[in-house]
Formats: sequence, structure tokens, C-alpha cells
Amino acid sequence: MVISPYKTKTVEKIHLLPKKERARRIKRAGYNLFFLNSEDIYIDFLTDSGTGAMSEDQWAGIMRGDESYAGSTSFRNLKRAVQNITGFTYVLPVHQGRGAENVFNGALVKSGMVVPGNAPFDTTRAHIEYAGGTPLDCTIRDAYQWKSSHPFKGNVDLRLLEKALSAYRGRTAHILVTVTCNQVGGQPVSLENITAVSRLARRFRVKLFFDGARFAENAYFIKEREKGMEKKKIPWIVREMMRYADGMLMSSKKDAIVNMGGFIALRDKEIFSLLAPRGILMEGFLHYGGMSGRDMEALAVGLREGIEEDYLRHRVAQVRYLGEGLLKTGVPVLTPVGGHAVYIDATRMLPRIPWYEFPGHALAVAAYLEGGIRGVEIGSIMEGRDPATEKNKRARQELLRLAIPRRVYSQEHVDYVLEVFKRIWQNRKKIHGVGFMKEAPILRHFSSRFKIL
Repeated sequence: MVISPYKTKTVEKIHLLPKKERARRIKRAGYNLFFLNSEDIYIDFLTDSGTGAMSEDQWAGIMRGDESYAGSTSFRNLKRAVQNITGFTYVLPVHQGRGAENVFNGALVKSGMVVPGNAPFDTTRAHIEYAGGTPLDCTIRDAYQWKSSHPFKGNVDLRLLEKALSAYRGRTAHILVTVTCNQVGGQPVSLENITAVSRLARRFRVKLFFDGARFAENAYFIKEREKGMEKKKIPWIVREMMRYADGMLMSSKKDAIVNMGGFIALRDKEIFSLLAPRGILMEGFLHYGGMSGRDMEALAVGLREGIEEDYLRHRVAQVRYLGEGLLKTGVPVLTPVGGHAVYIDATRMLPRIPWYEFPGHALAVAAYLEGGIRGVEIGSIMEGRDPATEKNKRARQELLRLAIPRRVYSQEHVDYVLEVFKRIWQNRKKIHGVGFMKEAPILRHFSSRFKIL
């Protein structure tokens, strides 16, 4: 057992509603778990984004926030923290990761361009497509093979990447590598792979950027799984990862353990000068970018706390405990277990439900009905429709993601989740598929309404 490297000082009450009441409320929400109220939920594994518990030092930083519109000490503290941890020189603050994607892709992606890399997540793909570009999934084949025990399933397939860079010479906006790769199970990218991708980027004269929302967890997996890295310190691994990239987009609501905030960090002044006017237009002045001074103070502290090895060891161990417990029950999960979430393979768990009846979402509904647990589908609902044909795109995997907030839940909470899924597994043949009652036109998993089939 890995003991928590922190103790609880503030608590929030949670309450499990009766099963009949849960059934009533999710029906009222159109069987969309995003439309449930927080008090409807007992264990909230919807996302690890902005849902972590901040430390006493982060709360102290909030009290020191300098709310000056320009030239604030809070921005300078954030800038120094980003520079010291990542090695990037130029820092453009934004209100969250989606703001970073808007500013970044709006400036760098033009109509007809492509963005190759490992599998992009929903908002990343949406912003690239909105700018007129096309994301290209060049993730290794092992990422989509549930029997594979590859330690770095987030790796980029170098052959596919080289083929894409050759085919789209002059039309490649940039390469984007997500660390860890959320879309394929929170799987890490090896330092060796990052180095090789960087070599290809330089050869084809294309910039390489990271979606670094979970860069610290990725660094921990490099230390744990990559040969020759076991004695390296996490800060060193982080700097070494970043050394091969031209910049990063950061949703600080993940590995920086804040409720709101983000940034774009860059090595190149020319690219910063290109992005800065759009940042001012879309997010706010260069010294706050949609964040308050207190947000920036908490973020600066959270960046440093997020790379502490004892914290990361416990964080990864808690997620692994849930994944291994589910496997013992018989529930099929993606392995090796990733950094921020456990991904249940809904296709294997519910083989009677076809992909177009969205087994991942059906399982999410079942988890709420059985135990008040909120998760999210990562599958064909999230995949959306083909922009050209308007037909449903079939995801390569139909998953239910259980994302664990940082420093929030205890082992007893995780044990409760295991008990609930044991019951779901035993009664899985009673679960029905779902269909659209009202389909949203974009990012449809957020705001569509569904019916049980």
C-alpha cells in the first residue's frame, strides 16, 4: 500500500440518493450525466479536470493574489514557475486548456492543413477541425489492442508520422503529442519516442508541441517504466521531455491541481508574437489571460507540487488500485492502467450492445443508477460525425472512463466503487443500449439528450 503523502484539513459532505430518486433524476437529465447536479452524485469520476483538492500553500497563494490588470506580481510568479519547470521562455496565460487550443489553433492551423500526432482528445480535435484542419491519429497499433501490455501505448508510430509528413509537405501545421494520451486510456509517451518524433520534426522542418495537461504523470511513468530512467528525478525528466519540443499547451486543471487556469509556453519569440494578439483578443491581456491574480498564484504553487515524486507515486497507485480491483472482479479494463483514470472496455463488458447503441454511455448510465457514480463515455458518441458524410464515426474503442480527482477520494471511496461494479458485472446482461433523443451539433456528448433503447 502507498500511503497518502497528505492529510485532510477540510471536508465536504456527500450523500447517496435512494436508487429510485437516482433513476428519476437521470431520466430528467435526458440520461446525460453532464446534466446531473453535483448533489445528485455520490462518487464523481466524470473528470480529473479542475476537480482536485488544493493545498494549504495554494490557498495561501490565493490570499496573495495581485489583481493588477497589467504587470502583476502574480503573473511574474507564474511565469517564473513555468520557465523553471519546463525550460520554455515565453508564457501566454489563458483561462483553461480550451482557451489555449482556441488561441493556438486559430493562429497556426489554416484550412486544408493537417496536425499529426498521437490520438487527439475531443476538444483538441474540435478546435483543429473548427480552424479548417484535420487531425491525423498516428498512435502506435498497440494502443488499440487490449491484450497488449506495451508500457507506452501513447507513443507515436514513427512510420505513420513520417508517411504523413511526407504526404502533407507544406500543409502540416505542426505535430501535436499529448502526454499522457487521454484518448487511448491515459497512456504515457516514452522519452525515446519523444526524441525520435523530434528528429522527424526537425528533418521535415515542422514544429513539435505537447498537449501537456498531464505532463507530470507522463514523467512519472517514464521514471517507472523506461530503461535507464529509474534513478532520474522527476524535475529532470520533465525538463528533458520539454527539451525536444517547441512549446506546450497546458490545461492546468489537471497536473497543476487548480480549479481553473492554463497557459501556452513557447521557445520561439516569433511564434509568441504571432499568438499574443489573438491571446489578447480571445482571453485577455498578456499578464492575466482570463485568470485572476489569485488563480495564477495557486497555479504557480500547483505546478511545483504536481511534480513532487511522493505525490505522483500515490496518485498513480490509487488509479492502479482501482484498475486492478476491477480486473479481479472480471471487469475488462485497458492495461497497463494509465495515470489519471481507469478505462473500462464496454465492448467486451457488454458484447450484446452494438457500437451504434453506445455501450460506453450505457455503462455510464448503469454506474449512476447502481451506485451514484458518474463517469464519461469515451467512444462513438464522443467521436462525433464525419464532417463530409455526416454519418456517425465509429470509435476504435468503446470505453467508460473513471477519472479520479487529485487528492480528493480515499481508499474507502475506491473500495465502494469496486463493490458497485461487482454488482454491475453480475447483472450486465440487463443493461440496454442508448440512442439520441436530441443530438447536439458539436461536442455532442456534452449537451445531447438520450433515451434507453
